[in-house]
Amino acid sequence: CNDRDMACLTLVVGAAAWVSPAGPAAASPAWLHPPRAASRAGPPPLALAKKGKKAEEEVGLYSDTVLLPETSFSQRAMAATREPELQQFWKEERVYEQLASTNPGESFVLHDGPPYANGDLHIGHALNKILKDIINKYQLLQGRKACFVPGWDCHGLPIELKVLQSMSSTEREGLTPIELRKRAAAFALETVGKQRASFQRWGVWGEWEAPYLTLQPEYEAAQLGVFGQMFLKGHIYRGRKPVHWSPSSRTALAEAELEYPPKHVSTSIYVGFEVTSASQGLAALATDGLPIRVTIWTTTPWTIPANLAVAVNQDLEYALVGHASLPHRLLVATELVASLAKRVEGLPDAAVLETVGTLSGAQLAGTKYRHPLAGRESEVVVGGDYITTDSGTGLVHTAPGHGQEDYQTGLKYGLELLSPVDDAGRFTAEAGEAFQGKSVLGDGNVAVIDALRACGALLAQEAYEHKYPYDWRTKKPTIFRATSQWFASVDGFRDDALAAIESTVWLPAVGKNRITAMTQSRSDWCISRQRTWGVPIPVFYDRTTDEPLLNAETLAHVQALVRTHGGDIWWTATEAELLPEPYAADAERYRKGTDTMDVWFDSGSSWASVAAARPGLKYPADVYLEGSDQHRGWFQSSLLTSVAANGVAPYGTVLTHGFVLDEKGFKMSKSLGNVVDPKLITDGGKNLQVQPAYGADVLRLWVATSNYAQDVCIGDSIVKQTFESYRKLRNTARFLLGNLNDFDPAQNAVPYAELPELDKHMVALLDGLLAEVRAAYDDFAFSRAVGLLQQFIVTDLSNFYLDVSKDRLYIASASESRRRSCQTVLALTVEAVAAALAPVLPHLAEDIWQNIPYPTATKSVFAAGWPIAAAPADATPVDTAAWGAVRALRDEVNKCLELARAGKSIGASLEAKVLVFCPDQDVSAALARWSHPTNAVDELRFYFQTSQVEIVSSAAEVRQRGLFTVTRGEEPAATIGVATADGVKCERCWHYHPDTGADERYAGTCPRCVESLTLMGAAPRQMRVTEEEVHEAAPAA
Repeated sequence: CNDRDMACLTLVVGAAAWVSPAGPAAASPAWLHPPRAASRAGPPPLALAKKGKKAEEEVGLYSDTVLLPETSFSQRAMAATREPELQQFWKEERVYEQLASTNPGESFVLHDGPPYANGDLHIGHALNKILKDIINKYQLLQGRKACFVPGWDCHGLPIELKVLQSMSSTEREGLTPIELRKRAAAFALETVGKQRASFQRWGVWGEWEAPYLTLQPEYEAAQLGVFGQMFLKGHIYRGRKPVHWSPSSRTALAEAELEYPPKHVSTSIYVGFEVTSASQGLAALATDGLPIRVTIWTTTPWTIPANLAVAVNQDLEYALVGHASLPHRLLVATELVASLAKRVEGLPDAAVLETVGTLSGAQLAGTKYRHPLAGRESEVVVGGDYITTDSGTGLVHTAPGHGQEDYQTGLKYGLELLSPVDDAGRFTAEAGEAFQGKSVLGDGNVAVIDALRACGALLAQEAYEHKYPYDWRTKKPTIFRATSQWFASVDGFRDDALAAIESTVWLPAVGKNRITAMTQSRSDWCISRQRTWGVPIPVFYDRTTDEPLLNAETLAHVQALVRTHGGDIWWTATEAELLPEPYAADAERYRKGTDTMDVWFDSGSSWASVAAARPGLKYPADVYLEGSDQHRGWFQSSLLTSVAANGVAPYGTVLTHGFVLDEKGFKMSKSLGNVVDPKLITDGGKNLQVQPAYGADVLRLWVATSNYAQDVCIGDSIVKQTFESYRKLRNTARFLLGNLNDFDPAQNAVPYAELPELDKHMVALLDGLLAEVRAAYDDFAFSRAVGLLQQFIVTDLSNFYLDVSKDRLYIASASESRRRSCQTVLALTVEAVAAALAPVLPHLAEDIWQNIPYPTATKSVFAAGWPIAAAPADATPVDTAAWGAVRALRDEVNKCLELARAGKSIGASLEAKVLVFCPDQDVSAALARWSHPTNAVDELRFYFQTSQVEIVSSAAEVRQRGLFTVTRGEEPAATIGVATADGVKCERCWHYHPDTGADERYAGTCPRCVESLTLMGAAPRQMRVTEEEVHEAAPAA
């Protein structure tokens, strides 16, 4: 409200009754609405907001003739109670279910990546699930069958650990595998129930009564089917090779189960292996008879006992160097001589290692050396491009049982796969008696360094900060360790996977580069885990030879048993019961395996268990949407299983979002106290004054307005800003609804052809908005969609159209065309804006819809579908250039009015006459068209909210007659002045007019108000109560 518009009058006159006009109602135009339902069921409307106190400065004699807004739509959201009411309405009316099954369009499937069922939801879950829900709700509004099946990942170590932590040591000792599985399943199901309630509180729609869980028998059976397909096609094999091993979890890990925390520091060492036999090239340089040592560098000293070779790059140059203080020569890459000189213990400060000679890596190969601890003789071999001079010595300590490159080099040269480390990460007897039983990540590492120092092989020791893999569950370091595992051989379908990546749309596009690089470099996928809580690898082993029994018959038999009884059957049944004939007859020969599948194989098989199996879904799915870390997780495991089994990607489009940080851009941490709980945003804290219940829609608005393709921030100030944006949307909706309280489009709508130019301009803006917002939703650009809606509501609607329309809404009689035409536009706008907001703010949109005062065609805003264009297709285009000019000049008029107000020449803007000179002929013609009375709407005085506007012939005239002037230099150029208005102030509308008071019946009013009062049948002035009587009657009223 300001003193230039009739919102002032709202405060002045307060609530008042008005006289309903007589006469027939207007016919309903076909372009506005389909046939209306007679009534609409819905949640109970909110009580009327209380009117504000009556302004003291003035109460007019005609206040009871002013038509004020009236609505049951509350100014306050009261989200803690209202949102659950609306959710109950959706449930009772089965809004989602009806739309997802009966919409006329084709199906749309956004396949849900399953969250882990091991704790409460966090703000990252909110970002993820709300983004998915925005997409699904938009697709439903577009008429598609968007069936969303939410899922949960229910297997794996985290749940197993939660169960074990809840038990006493005595209980754990007697725990059987099947009992552990039952406890784990119960824990997972309980967690699913809690998380499901939170998702629903956020307004997320889906098949909540029929979600998919990776522990469901039908899911496990389908997963075994994928495993079987891959095995029978030769993509799955059993082998012994180094894998990421977690001593803290005692299981193998996939790359997606690792994390790399910053600032990990390892103890790195430089070691000299004594040469026992020099290659021909090296022998040519070793002429002085001094011993030679092959110099290696490693950040894992504990792997030295497993050393079986030293690898060199055949194309690098190596130097034989020495120093007077050293009793031996050292071999090192030429580029790293200076670096080594700074580190070798015993060298004087600033010592320089002298080069005896150089040779290539190829010439150095074949040299033999003695292991300093084991005493065995090993050889210098040619490695690969992984050997560089970025750090170390250029000669790589090679332990095939403890590294991927080492393993490949070992295969090339037929080296033993030595890995003297047990499941707990402790040295075995193979490492040597001095090390047996010691932790390789603890005292065993120290013991190796001490032993190297004692034998004189240690050249240097220093702390080294670098990336190092940790178990993402236990948050403890992992190791590389050779074990017998089951692997998926990516080499067998890598090219097909890369082709599938090319056929997929990746948003943002950088996602394609990430997953391509990961797939190109991916080694074989270790899919076996040494845990109890998971889907069993359905393999049997010969008790004598340890050879695996796995074929189409055994797979089909186990799959059928699991489909009927669930995965527990593997632990409760005997081999004879699990094996098909003829193997069952010889069951004593076999033992069932104890490994379970990697949980990424679990979730990565969901395309088979859900998308391809559930009615109403389809495979490949339209969209996958998860965090950017899933390029190495679910996106990749789903891609690999789908391509390996069927040769296609499981998705058509892949969207990724970033992580959620605090408002300063820091990672959230309980220790830092910066964790934002989504439940506190929706439902508030113990002290609602400090932590208000903002509601799910505010949380959703934060999601939608974030640039989710990158990391997003949240905190108290951001939530408050988001709430302010929400409040503005709600207040505008309330104004729209309030001014429709006596309007029914079926009876009162004005045909498009009869609308004033201003209203047609607004309809054109609305149509343009809907097209742009739809395009933004189609592009998954939700922040752009919301931004367009906010800009329209604030700039076009509130600051312009509603601002200039309040006069006719309040002052005209109820059935006057100028008022009904405005209400026609308001009805179109409130319905269109509600629908456009619905994907993001479903509760607000539904609340608006349920408070529309006239019958609507559908009970829910979502059933109404996406709004169609309001203007007829053959309508004459609106003069956008003229409207752009008028609105630009309106800003200049306001500046000039402020100058006049500051100079005390005027008070309210209605006390002014505006003088305008515009040299542009086209603009001047448009202004001239709107400078004379026409339909009581399309007049500059209403657009500028002044009593008169006069178009003059020159800038000089403006300056001569105006009390204050401003000049606009940019297009449209203009000179604008302000003078005092002609005539007398109308007591009812406050406009100044020369003929105010001319009609004795309604003395003190202008001709426009006289016409409205006559149409109302309002009592003449002499019959109206006095001002004093109004004051006396006000409390009683």
